[in-house]
Amino acid sequence: MTITEDIWRKAILPKSAIIQDAISNLDKVAIKIVLVANDAGELQGTISDGDIRRGLLRGLNLKSPIDSIIHHNPLVVTDEIGREAVRKLMVVNKIQQVPVVDDQRHIVGLYLWDEIAQPLTRPNLMVIMAGGKGTRLLPHTEHCPKPMLPISGKPMLEHIIERAKSEGFSQFVLAIHYLGHVIEDYFGDGNRLQVRINYLREQTPLGTAGALGLLNPLPTLPFAVTNGDVLTDIHYGELLDFHTRHNATATMAVRVHEWQHPFGVVQTNGIDIIGFEEKPVHRSHINAGVYVLEPEALGFLERHVHCDMPTLFERLQAKEMRTAAYPIHEPWLDVGRADDLIKAGITTSK
Repeated sequence: MTITEDIWRKAILPKSAIIQDAISNLDKVAIKIVLVANDAGELQGTISDGDIRRGLLRGLNLKSPIDSIIHHNPLVVTDEIGREAVRKLMVVNKIQQVPVVDDQRHIVGLYLWDEIAQPLTRPNLMVIMAGGKGTRLLPHTEHCPKPMLPISGKPMLEHIIERAKSEGFSQFVLAIHYLGHVIEDYFGDGNRLQVRINYLREQTPLGTAGALGLLNPLPTLPFAVTNGDVLTDIHYGELLDFHTRHNATATMAVRVHEWQHPFGVVQTNGIDIIGFEEKPVHRSHINAGVYVLEPEALGFLERHVHCDMPTLFERLQAKEMRTAAYPIHEPWLDVGRADDLIKAGITTSK
């Protein structure tokens, strides 16, 4: 996420340093910023070339302490903030460096514009579950697999692949079953989209996780999984970073779902009325159909045996392996009915 650790660590100076030390550090480390920390490693501020020049113009000299030129309240972020959010902060604030700190303000990293502005290449695999028949979408799916239904002129599946590609993913596996040849004929090996695509061919429907048991070779890195009928503006890369940061074996993207009771609710204790609640709103987290898994999670699946993703998560929980929830707020649509196609067309055309 941030520049190589040993580089930003070299940019740290103590408050007792002098301006000459800051100049030497800027020249040697060459990342256009000095990070000033106390003995506990807590960020005290930053120094740029401009800060030094303004100090010298005020009459300071190379032997002057750096305390008089420190920018004491720089913009900082925590490790919880995703790469894309940091990039937007840097654009809005017109800055080229952002220190990363923990809850105690210890320096734990540094974002640089030259690095964050470059497209990130991720070696991680993405598996897309594209074997569903889409019975609720008949007759649209009579001769077309559900993930191939066109949205704004392209199959849903193509929208998913292109979004993941923009996040740095280039290795894809498509799990196919119903009218799988239609998907293979359209995407081939992925060359047209400048990605690499392989296929898992289910002989019978294996559920939202079962096809993962067919992966060969097994992935060696955490990998993303998404249902082929979920359209979302989620940042797959940030989901992957969240998963890694929290040392999870499996992470599920979840979305808040609200449902308002159509009637006033009467609260009772036996025959006594103890309260009223007028059309209460119930909130819960729902499964958004996007996941990140560690390779070891595949050991809880059997080849050619049906398994849905919630069942896999339950198996991991039974072994006390960490399963994490990643809340999403981005636009999200599970295309399951004909009217969802209309909603999806409007959403993805913007």
